[in-house]
Amino acid sequence: MTRNRSMTIIAKDPALKESDGKTITTQVQVPWELLDDGPRGYRVHVVDYDSSRKVLYKPAQFGDQDSFKDKTDEERVSDPAFHAQNVYATAMRQLARFEFALGRRVSWGFGGHQIYACPHAFADENAYYSSDDRGLLFGYFRDGAGKNVFTCLSHDIVAHESTHALLDGLRRSYTLPSSPDQAAFHEGLADIVALLSVFSAREVVKQLMLGPSGTGMIDRSFLNPDALRVSALEGLAAEFAQASTSGRDQVLRNGAALAPDRNAYKSVDFEDCHLRSEILSGAVMRAFIEVWCARLSGWIDLVSGDQVPVAKVVEDGSDAAEHLLTMCIRALDYCPVVDVQFGDFLSALLTADYELLPEDGKYKYRDALRKSFGQWGIGPTSTYRWAKANGDDLQEPGAWAAPPEAGCLNCDGVHREFLERDPDEVFRFIWENRDKLGIYEDAYTHVQSVRPCVRVGPDGFVLRETVAEYIQMLEVNAGELAGMTPAIVKPQDMPDDTPVRLNGGGVLIFDEFGRLKYHVRSRIDSPGRQSARLDYLWRNGVHDTEGRYGFSDGSPRGMRFAMMHLQRSGQLPHGGEWDE
Repeated sequence: MTRNRSMTIIAKDPALKESDGKTITTQVQVPWELLDDGPRGYRVHVVDYDSSRKVLYKPAQFGDQDSFKDKTDEERVSDPAFHAQNVYATAMRQLARFEFALGRRVSWGFGGHQIYACPHAFADENAYYSSDDRGLLFGYFRDGAGKNVFTCLSHDIVAHESTHALLDGLRRSYTLPSSPDQAAFHEGLADIVALLSVFSAREVVKQLMLGPSGTGMIDRSFLNPDALRVSALEGLAAEFAQASTSGRDQVLRNGAALAPDRNAYKSVDFEDCHLRSEILSGAVMRAFIEVWCARLSGWIDLVSGDQVPVAKVVEDGSDAAEHLLTMCIRALDYCPVVDVQFGDFLSALLTADYELLPEDGKYKYRDALRKSFGQWGIGPTSTYRWAKANGDDLQEPGAWAAPPEAGCLNCDGVHREFLERDPDEVFRFIWENRDKLGIYEDAYTHVQSVRPCVRVGPDGFVLRETVAEYIQMLEVNAGELAGMTPAIVKPQDMPDDTPVRLNGGGVLIFDEFGRLKYHVRSRIDSPGRQSARLDYLWRNGVHDTEGRYGFSDGSPRGMRFAMMHLQRSGQLPHGGEWDE
């Protein structure tokens, strides 16, 4: 039996604005392991090195018991060893969430087994994941009153940066410049995971609902979608408002409170990755509020009087957040391997949940997501999916459709056992079915990963799948685009001799018998996507150091998240270049 370790972490940092100065801690369960000093485990290695002061601090000592459980808030916050524990436990908790949802081990973005977590990495108002450094780097600074603020004590920041590292491991191509949606997806998903993770900490939600002088009861007038968006989502964003001008609280506050606008998603005004990420996080969090209210409606009418127990309200909110968080993580396996768009993510959300829960259940999570994304003018990429069950037609609008060629694929000589783990066997399957699968033969094709998964639904249903991912790359000059079949439109005023790289690929999902269930792809010869992608990159001047459009923005790959966060806080102009 797998054992867990109980560790104390901060659920709300006392150095945040509008926080009444009270620290809220909570006990979390992380996978048990033999910890070396640091703490140093098999996946997270805390290294307390301060690059600003050029000091490597002595590793903190840890035993089998949580030595901070009975300490005071002041003792915890002032102890660098607790800073180390807070980072380790929060990062490990996020890793465990991802591995549970996806039903397998998950790698960090840089490919190594251990990620370095540096709680006091530099004296600056920033925190970021760096693949070059193989680390999560957290800064510290002084607020206007001269008080030290440590980003490593912010639950949402640690969860946010850990998500970057995990998503980078699942989809390496998502850091390449592509569509406006892909540029915003990393930030949007990291905010979604951070927000929903915090809502799983019931102590924080209880204080948001009641305030510091709560009585254990709450007026039922606060328990409707509009009121909950103000008290819970906007209140949570206010709790994240650092005692500085970082701007992070404003981004989270906007994502929570931004009124849906069906025209904004298609407007060039929302092409900035940070503004666009608010659309994604806002859509998911509005769906969360709808589901929370649906759960409340099942019992609140049975309570007499104007006051209802806040404990039950918090429990329903926490359960809804946990379920939606699992849905969002699980959907990543059903997203395209390159050029992800918000409609793709919506289809992936619907499909991943449908596979485990064919009926949407009493709280209608999938209906809430379709409604919330639709309010922004975002529809699922797939229009519908049909399935047969018990002789009845069941329709799941927006889920990926089974590939029409699935029943006529050539599987002669393909060994099912090897198909579950061997990239060469998957490539053979792809090659022998390249025409039926729509593989562009003239492009370089590479199978990136083959991942067997065992997923468990809320009702205990076990789903076994194999997820295989392949990428395609093709380098041409702009003048050759018109000669492709079908033709791709080059951006206006782009010279014919401009070197261009086209990216494509797909995800193959096999059932436990080796049969193809889904083929989620971004075709390298898709005229619509590739023309729009190149136009966006050309208009924004995005190219690599050799002038190839659609390859890189010229910044070191490992520093892109640092740059994004500096842009987000206003410390670096948007469109600024990184000086190597």
